[in-house]
Amino acid sequence: MIVLGIETSCDETAAALVAADRRILAQRVASQHELHGPMGGVVPELAARAHVERLAPMIAAVLDESGLDLAQVDAVAATAGPGLVGALMVGVVTGQALAWAAGRPFLAINHLEAHALSPRLACPDLSFPYLLLLVSGGHCQLLAVQGPGAYRRLATTIDDAAGEAFDKVAILLGLGFPGGPAIERAARSGDPAAVPLPRPLLGAAEPHFSFAGLKTAVRRTLEAGAHRTADVAAAFQEAVADCLADRTVRALDRLPEARALVAAGGVAANSAIRARLAGLAAARGLPFVAPPAWLCTDNAAMVAWAACERMAAGLAPEAPTARPRWPLDPLAEPVRGAGVKA
Repeated sequence: MIVLGIETSCDETAAALVAADRRILAQRVASQHELHGPMGGVVPELAARAHVERLAPMIAAVLDESGLDLAQVDAVAATAGPGLVGALMVGVVTGQALAWAAGRPFLAINHLEAHALSPRLACPDLSFPYLLLLVSGGHCQLLAVQGPGAYRRLATTIDDAAGEAFDKVAILLGLGFPGGPAIERAARSGDPAAVPLPRPLLGAAEPHFSFAGLKTAVRRTLEAGAHRTADVAAAFQEAVADCLADRTVRALDRLPEARALVAAGGVAANSAIRARLAGLAAARGLPFVAPPAWLCTDNAAMVAWAACERMAAGLAPEAPTARPRWPLDPLAEPVRGAGVKA
């Protein structure tokens, strides 16, 4: 079985052909960093227009590279949410049109599920259930992953996601956008002990996250006096790693049946955070699994793989509509706290 995957949830346009035996036959990813960088963040209208311009030629290039035509594809899958609604609509409408033209099924894929299952594309031995730290620009959650379509949220952020905090701190430091890779590069020559920063919610009983206060602390530190950019970047990165590790330990206490600790999402590409989580897993006697860095950031291979997993599990297709909000665990109780966004 071969699936054509499409990803347009935010500012990456991506297409990929993935087989059910985990072979990636072809893939393409085009970032929009040069488009949004001067604005310091993603502009939804510009993102959607860029997807319209890039997606069709990208799909044609993926088919050409694989030596396949659309008639040889068994299914088409596209990210349908969560994300920017205009950007999502580009991928969903394109995917539906291609599926209709080829007489193939169309699968609407939850972007978070694609991240949640992506480690199994890279690691065939990873079995359910596992604890997932899903950490990206828009999301920061701890999830019990029982199988495709079966997720229990153990924790989420009460304000900013970790990736959002990376982006905003990078702007404060003049490092540009996107912030995650820029801060990691700067931190390599910095001393994390040179700049004291708080660890929000460290030691709290509930495993939820909070990064808004840490971001504010960086701003106040910069306003109070001169500091080396590398030192601030290193201190911030270490503070985030400490918070993620502490909250993950709390979640592991609530999921004793977990067979592995897994990390996914764009922030999971950070080498310092990976090292901290790997040490945490080793201390618990658990394997640590994270996809390669390219599979952590937004891509279409994970979308196609999620479709493979859902079809293999016999799950009914989701409604093929763009959904800017689409929780993996719709039964999870709302988070309470002073920092909760409306």
